[in-house]
Amino acid sequence: MAEKTHQAYPIAPENGCTRSDGESLVSEDELKRRKRIKLFTYIGIFIVFQIIVMTVFGLTVMKVKTPKARLGEISVQTLNFVPVTPSFDAMFTTQIRIKNTNWGPYKFDAGSATFLYQGVTVGQVVIPKSKAGMRSTKKINVEVSVNTNALPSSSTLGSELNSGVLTLTSQVQLKGKVELMLIMKKTKKASMDCTITFDLSSKTVNTLHCK
Repeated sequence: MAEKTHQAYPIAPENGCTRSDGESLVSEDELKRRKRIKLFTYIGIFIVFQIIVMTVFGLTVMKVKTPKARLGEISVQTLNFVPVTPSFDAMFTTQIRIKNTNWGPYKFDAGSATFLYQGVTVGQVVIPKSKAGMRSTKKINVEVSVNTNALPSSSTLGSELNSGVLTLTSQVQLKGKVELMLIMKKTKKASMDCTITFDLSSKTVNTLHCK
């Protein structure tokens, strides 16, 4: 009896289609290409993000602003005046405030606050060498004495005293350096120009305006 032979046939895919080696290679290349595109996209997004961060950092943290000097509240201790002479002498306490809005300390040298009547110095106080910390205000308590000893004869002063007011100006000029990130130092001058009006009848400060 002749033996029956069984011939094996390849199993066809369920969808009835076969994939050639060429199609497989194309598919793999396409996947690699897509992965590369995705990688480059992520790199591009990261670079743009870093540029934005550095720009914001440069415009805010690394931007050096000029510190400001201001007078605080004034408390009058004594205030005497003679319109006939004319003359005055006064003593008061106040604060000299150095406001630093930078992201680093402001170290300033010793200076002075000058008080004037119509451009003539009538009093002065020393501001010691110090430091205003990062984004903070340094407050220095001072006691000020002003008088007309160095003031030449002035009919304007007599008229002003008779009107019941006394107007003085105050100026400060401090030189120092703002330090950022422990590596960058930039010289800045903190200045102040204030106008003080005293009410002679109540012996108090009527107005205080600084710029």
